[in-house]
Amino acid sequence: MKHKVRYAAAAASLSLLLAACSSSSPDSDASSGAPKPVEPVEITFWHAYNADSQEVALLEDTLIPEFEDAHPGITVKQVAVPYDDLHQKLVTAVAGGELPDVVRSDIIWVPELANLGVLEPLDTLMDDFGDISAAVYPGPLDTAKWDGHYYGLPLATNTRVYLSNPDTYTKAGIAVPTTQQDLVTVAPAIKKAGSYAFADNDLSGWNVLPWIWSAGGDLLDPTLSTADGYANSPESIAAIELLYNLYKDGYIPPIITQGGADGTEDGLGSGEYASPLNGPWDFPIIAGSYPDLQLGSSQALSGAGGSISVVGGEDLVVTASSQKKDAAAEWVRFLLSEDAQRQLAGVGQMSVLKSLGDEMVTIQPYYAEFVTQLETARPRPATPAWNEIDQAMKSRLQEAFLGDGDITAAMNDVATSIDAILAKY
Repeated sequence: MKHKVRYAAAAASLSLLLAACSSSSPDSDASSGAPKPVEPVEITFWHAYNADSQEVALLEDTLIPEFEDAHPGITVKQVAVPYDDLHQKLVTAVAGGELPDVVRSDIIWVPELANLGVLEPLDTLMDDFGDISAAVYPGPLDTAKWDGHYYGLPLATNTRVYLSNPDTYTKAGIAVPTTQQDLVTVAPAIKKAGSYAFADNDLSGWNVLPWIWSAGGDLLDPTLSTADGYANSPESIAAIELLYNLYKDGYIPPIITQGGADGTEDGLGSGEYASPLNGPWDFPIIAGSYPDLQLGSSQALSGAGGSISVVGGEDLVVTASSQKKDAAAEWVRFLLSEDAQRQLAGVGQMSVLKSLGDEMVTIQPYYAEFVTQLETARPRPATPAWNEIDQAMKSRLQEAFLGDGDITAAMNDVATSIDAILAKY
């Protein structure tokens, strides 16, 4: 017998939902006390899990049946959409009016879709939004905020920590650095031992923002309205100059200027790279290809601003065009319950609930550093302009790294370009 999920959703909310979905007013059978059958409601849930993944199996075999058992009359139709196609489908479906009810969205898409009018603000749809939002990590929650409202709730999260191949440090005779300046100090010894001191695969915000934030800098002001004085502040410039000097001196491999989808896992596993900054997905990848390597992890290298990494993950959103918003909101509540979050964590989806932080470590011991890092991790600027901003910054920094190395000029140009982009919103 399948275990039925018990989660914190108000009974009044559920009763209202069932009443709204029913064609008659009584909510239960007087003779049995059981919920009265309601008019069937089907909600559609789009996600980008691979069709043959553990996540899809969990949805099909456990989570959806448990939800439907607890919500007679509501069924969930899940639709797997390849990641590369999902964003395009969401945008193009707007014109055709063929959006689903609920979407597992990449966090960087939420402000854009909200700005297009695609999404329903959850802080007005859900009367218990305050309670649910208080239970999740603040960094992931902030990914869904745009123009004074929250248009989503985090479903799964991750962040990046400082990973290390212990063999490279043993060979170099040094300890793993803990600060940005430590890295500068130990880089020559690591190079002498035959490895790159650090590696990353491009100059996008996902990669460079942890360096900027930890150095005490920023990319935009707190209102996300200007970059001038932030992207080109002394702290932000110094962070990028540190990376550039490491690259110029041969302590960072050329992939940082090349971009592309290639990661750093093979270089880390083989010892070519002493350390990258990366997420929990690296552990199963390394274990599969380099089973004898005991991968190390520590907090993102700190600077004047502390140790601040970047938030990744996905948000749950409800579309504004949905005709079944109450049922959609119940599915969101269910997926944010402790039981559902615990089960998702078991297949590699790190929980967004603060209450499960300690438990994550029992599910996967390597989650420990990530749970700690999430306490200070920040989202990339939650603005519909982000993709354009990110491309402008990456292109200009790539030009500087491959060209004259004038980082001050590059970051001044980045600030000017970002302000021009923001002016359109």
